[in-house]
Amino acid sequence: MLRNRINVAFVTALAALALSTTVLAQGQAGAGVKAPAGPTARATPAATPIPAAATPSAAATAIDQAAKASKFIFLFFYRAEDEPTLAARKTFDAAMQKLADRATSTAVNVTDPSERLLVNKYGLDRLPMPFVLAMAPTGAVTRSFPGQFTEAQLEMAFVSPGMQKCLKALQDRKMVFVCVQNDSTQHNTEAMQGVQEFTSDAQYAKTTEIVTVDPTDAAEESFLKQLKADPKTNEAVTVFLAPPGTMVGTYQGETKKDLLIAAAKTAAKGCTPGGSCCPAKKPASPQSQPAQPQAGATGKKP
Repeated sequence: MLRNRINVAFVTALAALALSTTVLAQGQAGAGVKAPAGPTARATPAATPIPAAATPSAAATAIDQAAKASKFIFLFFYRAEDEPTLAARKTFDAAMQKLADRATSTAVNVTDPSERLLVNKYGLDRLPMPFVLAMAPTGAVTRSFPGQFTEAQLEMAFVSPGMQKCLKALQDRKMVFVCVQNDSTQHNTEAMQGVQEFTSDAQYAKTTEIVTVDPTDAAEESFLKQLKADPKTNEAVTVFLAPPGTMVGTYQGETKKDLLIAAAKTAAKGCTPGGSCCPAKKPASPQSQPAQPQAGATGKKP
């Protein structure tokens, strides 16, 4: 079983751009804050859940309301109303008016004591301001925008329902099986058998999620392209992902629990910087567009 780490640009798009947490919390604003699509591909521990507050903050309330309305929310973080912030806010407000049918927005002052839990969760008090986070209804962060940005870049935050679920699971430090199948694909039952046995195992039940995607769903076209899953496939395809954005394997047709466990254990070993199992890191390019992922491991039907 081969294992291949997805390239930086794909992790940026797929693993919530590794923004779920400690990269920001550690103040690593290098690759993490230059690309509008999000930060670096470095593996990071999970975000510390925000403790329940006696009175929810304004931002927390806005996030909850957006989720209930099945809308994205854009959070505009700032520290002072200086010239760069006012310029960015002007672009932000103009874009939000055009995106009102799909998203809500709110501004958050990082020095506001009532917002400290949210600010600390993402380590935003250590980053240059202004800074925008885009969050899906699932609670997954889909893009980050430091400093200056354009309306077109803000629109890049919208991702498909399948990717939203996948991002949320990865940000929660869970493994994900993306099951690409519908009523027309063959070997659906065989493809799900190993996956279901894996997720039923006590060792993995709480740390694994299954996301089913219809290959013919036009809304998932971009997501499938990044997974390198053919939307015209006539056979069920299963893509195994591990946080923060490692493509553990791609399987056509039947899956088997023992092979999936072996793959999960290999992925869990990780890679050491400069090791033979990892490609050399490439610095994130400012204003870069998400690129195509590298090919993942492929498991053929026995």
